Amino acid sequence: MMYDLGFHGFGMWIGWFIPILIILVIFYMFQNKDDKLSAKDILDKKYANGEIDDEEYKKKRDAIK
Repeated sequence: MMYDLGFHGFGMWIGWFIPILIILVIFYMFQNKDDKLSAKDILDKKYANGEIDDEEYKKKRDAIK
């Protein structure tokens, strides 16, 4: 005898939820967050990290204006 516990459709819901969740996680992992930075932001970051000196920073800052 089978008892009705009210779980009808629950397996179907899980069957759709898991693949969609996996796709969303993969999409999030492959997003490149550096694409959202402007040229000024990248230049500021390089200057802050010490990759470029004052003179080069000012020259490049003026060039992108």
